[in-house]
Amino acid sequence: MVTLRSYTPADLDALYDICLVTGAGGHDASALHNDRQLVGHVYAAPYGVLEPEHAMVAEDDEGVAGYIVGTFDTDAFAARLEREWWPALRQRYADPALDLTETDRQRVATIMAPPADPANIVATYPAHIHMNLRARLRGQGVGMGLLNRWIADARGAGVRGIHLGVSASNGGGIAFWQKGGFVPLQHNARSAWFGMAL
Repeated sequence: MVTLRSYTPADLDALYDICLVTGAGGHDASALHNDRQLVGHVYAAPYGVLEPEHAMVAEDDEGVAGYIVGTFDTDAFAARLEREWWPALRQRYADPALDLTETDRQRVATIMAPPADPANIVATYPAHIHMNLRARLRGQGVGMGLLNRWIADARGAGVRGIHLGVSASNGGGIAFWQKGGFVPLQHNARSAWFGMAL
């Protein structure tokens, strides 16, 4: 049985782990990283730490195996990351002698100079989300359950739109978001952006 519930601080390790094992276009990125936390530092953990009220997890008998995290205000969250999240990580990863893979170094580059979500998208769809599920939870409606709860909370808070970015190679993810009601907004060779007006 799968339970959908609010995130708690005890779930942080699970956020990191799930983010890693889904971090290669929805597939396991463990072999690409020497530092198992780097992908989570960017795409999962800061939401659990800084905006836990906008995070939910899916838990089965084996433990937490999925999450949805996000923020209702992308620009405000980016500013908060600059104040409260990135500085310590930039110090931690400043040493060029660290034993990092090329993929690790790409994540470090993101920490050092985070790219902004496209301004035209944020203006219309100010909230954004990230969601990942371990393979054992896929195809059971768990992702849609998490998504619908997050959308309901955002709508209740008066949020006017939600956006997300997905790897252009993640065909399953792209199909899921479109099934969930998100419409394509723009794309390039690496990323596809989707939005939902509320």
